[in-house]
Amino acid sequence: MTADDAIHRQTRVRAGRFDLSDAGPRMRAVVTTGNGGLDTLEYRAVPRPVPEAGEVLVRVLAAGVNTTEINTRLGWYSAAVDGSTESTAEAEERRATLREDGGWSAPTPFPLIQGTDCCGRVAEVGPGCDRGTLGRRVLVRPCMRPAGFGSMETVWMGSDFDGAFAEYVRVPASEVFLVECDWSDAELGALPCAYGTAENMLGRAGVTEGERVLVTGASGGVGSAAVQLARRRGAVVTAVARRSKAAQVAALGADEVVSGRDHIDGSLSGKVDVVVDNVGGPAFAGLLGALRRGGRYVTSGAIAGPLVTFDKRTLYLNDLTVIGCTAWDEPVFPTLVDAVERGEIRPAVAATYPLARVADAQRDFLEKRHVGKFVLIPEAPQD
Repeated sequence: MTADDAIHRQTRVRAGRFDLSDAGPRMRAVVTTGNGGLDTLEYRAVPRPVPEAGEVLVRVLAAGVNTTEINTRLGWYSAAVDGSTESTAEAEERRATLREDGGWSAPTPFPLIQGTDCCGRVAEVGPGCDRGTLGRRVLVRPCMRPAGFGSMETVWMGSDFDGAFAEYVRVPASEVFLVECDWSDAELGALPCAYGTAENMLGRAGVTEGERVLVTGASGGVGSAAVQLARRRGAVVTAVARRSKAAQVAALGADEVVSGRDHIDGSLSGKVDVVVDNVGGPAFAGLLGALRRGGRYVTSGAIAGPLVTFDKRTLYLNDLTVIGCTAWDEPVFPTLVDAVERGEIRPAVAATYPLARVADAQRDFLEKRHVGKFVLIPEAPQD
């Protein structure tokens, strides 16, 4: 069985996985039962997965909290949703709405164990896998390309199949990367989704040394990652963050920290080579206006709202390029692992929570008072 077969098989796992009559080994996990509020998150015992050919079982040591898990729970990806992540969360706490088109590219396979980030240790290997990985600390690449890197088809851990909000996760062996460093489990658990997304955007936009890069939402997971990774490429980084967070964002490597008003009122007009934006919403037009002629705008999110208004003349008269990113390119994850092992980046971990307190972590996450990532830590398995 090939690695691609293993990835495709993951997506065929659907309802009925949590048959409590199963007499096999158990694990504790957070099961998202459907679209809705925090009450859809259930911490309970479920059958522990068994790796098949081409797969490994990873004991989860740390799992980061990301906007995408909240968006998937809310059904935010549905075309019927036009508000921000925060406003949609407030509405869903009052009224749960099942959204058939609420997943990334297909209906979300509820009940689902979410969790896009995973730092862990290989606990078991399936037939045909390298037993030398047993016991080794690893990161899991959450964005998988089952048809190869020449196709934009993606399968995402924690969205298309069960993820890392659990004591164990089963993944294709090809998506596990050994990592040797002195980072804590929580720091590694903060890395995959945010840093992979940021590196993918910078790569697609072709950021090079000396270019001026504007990063919105720079205090968040993807934003703080983009600040560090753009600096790693030798770019001059202007970060957008609240004034109360400016010192922390500057410590991540930003050359300049500005408030959200600075690109809207025109003070950055025509001064930026690349905009890295996962915020969207009302600020979009001002961000395009900040670009120099021939500049590039790159995005993989819209936490402030997916619907935007702008003057199309700004786009074509200035020869701008707009780039959307979801599927990660092949160099992204190996580049990140190399950067970790060389000590070239270091994530900001704002707080850690026991896995059972995932609802508290997501509630605090939406308050946006932190810089960096929240990370969930499972209890040691009771084998």
